[in-house]
Amino acid sequence: MLTIALPKGRLTDDSFEWMQRADWPLPRLENGRRLVAASEDPDVSYIMAKPMDVPVFVEQGAADLGIAGLDVLRERAADVFEVMQLPFGYCRLSVAGPASRANQPLRLQVYPRVATKFPRLTEEYFRRRGISAELIALSGSVELGPLVNLADLIVDLVQSGDTLRENGLIELRTILESQAVLIVNRASYRLQTARISELISAMRRAVANT
Repeated sequence: MLTIALPKGRLTDDSFEWMQRADWPLPRLENGRRLVAASEDPDVSYIMAKPMDVPVFVEQGAADLGIAGLDVLRERAADVFEVMQLPFGYCRLSVAGPASRANQPLRLQVYPRVATKFPRLTEEYFRRRGISAELIALSGSVELGPLVNLADLIVDLVQSGDTLRENGLIELRTILESQAVLIVNRASYRLQTARISELISAMRRAVANT
């Protein structure tokens, strides 16, 4: 039995589309709320997880394969095989703040308060630049931080930038360019090499034929 972890949310539809293109067995999510689902293949099942949890399921062996954003993989520092990048989920992890800070070098910030869902990457980014930032970990809309004087800056994922502009914020720096990545548990790859390699090859053919 192979178990594949998929992210719920913005990557779900694209994950399904590319799995279909690769002729992978698709999960059967009859009511749309199932967290563990069978598939068209009796030997393949799926876990539908929060994006930040997918690398954990794969690293710990609860899932053999998974699809996760590169941003999440770097934040989790997951010990998994990053098999290939997939052509969707494009975004960037950026430092953003009020438009008034547009021309102010970050190094001139004195103990900035930074709201983020990515504390590890954020701390690493500011530390490398010699900036002592106070991190404020949020799980919801980090754009609220500067609006209610909770934070001076934010670090968050950006796609179009519309949400930032609607809240009077602008991108100041890009920390990481991200996209979806196919990942594999290290032990699973050794134990089920043939079946996993078959799925990987099918996905590579699907991507190459676009």
